[in-house]
Parts: sequence; C-alpha cells; structure tokens
Amino acid sequence: MNTIAERIYDYLKAFPPFNLLNREQLLAISQAVDVIYLEQDQYLFEIGQSVENHFYVVRDGAIGLFRANESLVDECDEGDIFGLRALLRQGVYKLNAKAIEESIVYSISSELLDTYITTNADASQFLMASFASNTRVKSADNEDFIDTLNRSTEYTYLQTADYSKNPITCTPNTTVKEAAHIMTGKHVGSIVIVDKAKPIGIITDKDLRTKIATGKYHIEDLVSSIMSSPVKTFPENITIAEAQIAMLKNKITHLCITKDGTNTSELTGILSEHDIIVLRENNASALIKEIKRSHSAKQLKAIRQRTEQLLQRYLEQNIPIDFVSRLISAINDAIAQRIITLELLQMPTPTTTRFAWLAIGSQGRQEQLLLTDQDNALVFEDVPKENHEQTKTYFLNLSKKINSALATVGFELCPAEMMGSNPKWCLSVSEWSQQFKRWITTPDQDNLMLCTIFFDYEHVYGDKDLVNQLSESIFNTIYAHDIFLTYLGRNALQNPPPLSFFRQFLVEDNGEHKDQFDIKARAMMPLVDAARLLILSHNIKSVNNTLGRYEKLAELEPQNKDIYQFCIESFKNLLRFRTEQGLATNDSGRFIDLESLNKGDRLRLKRSFKAVKSVQELIKTRFKLSQLL
Repeated sequence: MNTIAERIYDYLKAFPPFNLLNREQLLAISQAVDVIYLEQDQYLFEIGQSVENHFYVVRDGAIGLFRANESLVDECDEGDIFGLRALLRQGVYKLNAKAIEESIVYSISSELLDTYITTNADASQFLMASFASNTRVKSADNEDFIDTLNRSTEYTYLQTADYSKNPITCTPNTTVKEAAHIMTGKHVGSIVIVDKAKPIGIITDKDLRTKIATGKYHIEDLVSSIMSSPVKTFPENITIAEAQIAMLKNKITHLCITKDGTNTSELTGILSEHDIIVLRENNASALIKEIKRSHSAKQLKAIRQRTEQLLQRYLEQNIPIDFVSRLISAINDAIAQRIITLELLQMPTPTTTRFAWLAIGSQGRQEQLLLTDQDNALVFEDVPKENHEQTKTYFLNLSKKINSALATVGFELCPAEMMGSNPKWCLSVSEWSQQFKRWITTPDQDNLMLCTIFFDYEHVYGDKDLVNQLSESIFNTIYAHDIFLTYLGRNALQNPPPLSFFRQFLVEDNGEHKDQFDIKARAMMPLVDAARLLILSHNIKSVNNTLGRYEKLAELEPQNKDIYQFCIESFKNLLRFRTEQGLATNDSGRFIDLESLNKGDRLRLKRSFKAVKSVQELIKTRFKLSQLL
C-alpha cells in the first residue's frame, strides 16, 4: 500500500461507517479513493448538475450544503459524509456543495459502496442515520440497498460506548504549535491537556481554526491559553445514550473518560461524536441542527411536529423512556433557546442587564414529552432602584414575545399564567429570593402549591450565575426553617394511592373528565412530590429530574434502595403510559378512559400505586406525619 493510501486508511478508520469495516475492506477503499482539494468558496458540485458516481467524506476543512437562495442547509466537518442521498437518488444535485474554508475531500465511488459497505451489516446499520425515513430511489439496486438499511435492527441504546482507549495528550506547558504537530502526526482531531494524568482541558481542530487561524492567539502560545476547561468527564461504563445526551446538553463533541468519571482521576479514554453509532440520536441531532438554523417560530413549529414523529418511533422501538424524556427535553430547550435569541434581535434596543430564562414544572424536570402548556419564568440581575421599573418593563415585553412564539410552536399559553410574561414571575434575583423566602416561611396551602411548581426549575438561557445565586438563597432559607419540610411532607401526602376501599380506580366524579382517571394528579405527581421533598431534605441542589432524584436517593440511602428502585420502575411505566395515551388521543394524555384499558394495563397501573404507598409510608415515618394527618 502506498503512503497516500496509508494516510487515508489511518484517517477513515476513526470514523463510522469505515471503522465498522474489516481491515481488508477498508484497505481496498483507501487504495481507490480520489483526493480533491478545494479552495475557499470553490464548488464541488452545483444544483442541476448530473449526480456524479461518488459520495464524499470531509478530510480537512468544512463543506457547506446550500439551497439555490444560498441558505445553509448543513455544514459538514471532518469525518462527515455527504452526497450519499444524491448518489442513491440519481438524477441531478438539488443542493450546492461549496467549501466554506480551504478543504480536502475524499471521493468514494458507488462501486466501492456496493462492494465493501452495503455488504457489511454493521456499516449498513450506521448508514441508516444518513437517510430521511421517506427516502425513495428508482434503481432496483438502490431500492435493495434502502430496503437493507430499513430492515436493519436498532442498536441498543444502553450498550457501553466504545471509546478510544489511547487518548492523545500533552502537558499545559506545551505550545499550540507542538500540540498541532502531535495531532497531525497521530491523525486525531483532538488532544487532551493533562496534569499528573488528570484531564484539565481539551483542544480540537475547531479550536485551531477559530482561535489560531483567525489570529486571536499565536501558534507559539501555550495550549493552556486556548484549551476548553474544565472538561466534561464520564466513567468508563458510559452508555451511548448518556454520551449523546451529554453532547447535546453541553454543545460539545468530545467527552473525556476517566477512572471514576470525575476530572480528579486518571484519564483513560476519549469519546467523540463520531464514535456514537446510534440511528435515532443522529436523527435528533439533525433536528437540533435545524433548530439552530431556523429563523422563525413557524419553522420551529414544523421541527417540533417532526419531534412528535420521532417520539412515536422511540416508543415503538421500546427505547428506555428516561432516555427519551431527556432527549425530547433537550430538543424543547433548543427550541426555547432559539426563540429567545431571535426575539432578542427583534427588541428595539439590546440589553446589557444579565438575565436567565427558566423552565419550570415538567419541562424543568425534563419530563415534558408531549406538547403541553408552557411553564416558565425570568430572573434578571439586581439593578439600581431608579432603573428597576424600566428594566422590568423591558423583560416583560421580551417575555411576552417569547411566550407568544412558544405558543406558535405548539406550547400553549399557561391558563394559570405561570409564564415569564406575568409580572409575578418576571423578577430580579432579590425579588425572587424574597418571594421564595415568603413561601417557605409562610407555608400555607397556596404557597406550598407554588413551591411544588417553582422548585422544579431548570436554566434554559442566559446567565447561569443568577440561577445559582437563587438556588443558594432558597436552600439557605430552607436550612434556616427546617419545619418547612414537614409542611411540604404533609402536602406530598395529599394524594394517597388512587384506589378505593374496594381496590377500584379512583376516577373524576364530575366535570369534563367525569369517570376518567387522572394519571398525572393521582399517580405521577405523588411520586414527583415525594422525590422533590426527599432530595431537598438532603440539601441536593443540582438534581431536578424525578428519576434522577430517586437514583440519587438510592445512592444516599442504601437502606431504602429497594423502595426508590420501585419508584423508578413505576414512574418510568407511568411516564411511558401517559405518553402513549397522549399520542394515541392527540392530547396531553392526562385523563384516561379506563374502559379502553386491557387487563395488563390495569395491573401495571395498580402496581405503580404500590410504589406511591411505599414512599409515602417512608415520608410519614421520617417527618413524623402520622399524627398530623
């Protein structure tokens, strides 16, 4: 094998689907690859041009795929594949492919595709992620290829991710130039900066392009000046699902793997976005990309409707519901973030006042799978008294625009006006802190109800320090008024297991939903309320998700692990059940016609009620509530 082919082989073997081929298959492809050099703004192919008998892999640089009006459809970076749909569709190109920067592209023929890739089951599985579900082709051979892909089974989302066991590293005293030479010599797109084998930062090809090539930093500067720090670290048993969520949530493409999952232990590996070979997550990633490129609430509405279709497919494939809820929540957050960005651009004047947008309620807990009404709030930094009203008016106007745009997307306005556009829920840090203090120190029924809603908040956009300040204030107040937890405990017992004396389901006895079962209020919220109370009693600030809270509680209280595991199992069943009901009836899935349930569904629901009873008994004992009820 010649030197060029060796370099191509070393590069391709790091990326799917090529890393799924055996050595002989990949060697044969590497020896037949054509290498194409493109200057910035040079076209590889244009709309209307006959489709070439090749597809392409980006080696260096970036290739943009553009519509006729020059709007960007996708940006392909190192290791990304493009031109494959066109190759299978034949005819003419429907997009322009243009180098966004100086680039090198590998061209791979359809013959190589048919001979070495489509015949490999694992590689075919991966390539499913490169097609929309409605892709159609005319050629008999191409139809066979699509059928092969569509028949491929799903990867297991909970399998341990296969990460690189030999991460490329350097010390903080290494220059950027030296690090770039190491990366080039090792054919890698990232290098981890370590101190005594512990990861303290990371540099990727993107950093070299955006920080060095732009002249912002000098190539002789130390890597510590441009590295991203601190790094995101995870344990060696990280699953594909966990890795994908972490990358979506933190907007990063590399995760550092360490002995115990923290940045204080030895680095043992590196996991990149290209290492993750999971079809549905890739589809979700594509939606996230589209969200970031959207320019209106109407465009975002169409994307959110496609998210419903994605959700349906996840449930049909029996993907774990906790993973599904976190992924859909990540998409919801991305939509909100894009809306806020767009609405800020439409404000008459920009603001220099720091603020943060919060999701509260089910979205704050990362449990909003269906299109229910919105619950949100806004917090802004303290400003001089004379500027307060003007500042609040500005953010109320911004919040109204945000709430209206979210309603256009499909998240209906909250009937109770639990939204940032309500002056009650658009406050400064001090005002929020005083309000929470009032709720905690005067725990009447109304204030307890507000606590159960607003304690489940998640930072979505803006200055996270403001949210941290708020959290610190809330926990200090709770610590100083520990009787509050007793009142919150009593409130958590207001909804006992929803079965009558005769073991029948308790249903609504009047109103619009007469004789229907309220799965949210009667089954799910008792588990949500219990998890919130118990995690607050441990002074844990960073876990808002119900399942995450029970997992943390099982870790903190091994003596009660069985109860918490039972609660986890039951809440997963309830969440899946409600979501399936909502998709079937095209509503929130909250109210269920019991006549529509089979015996198995009824038994599963009743089993979840036992978990409610178990955790409520624990609360009664711990907070000495038996005599208060």
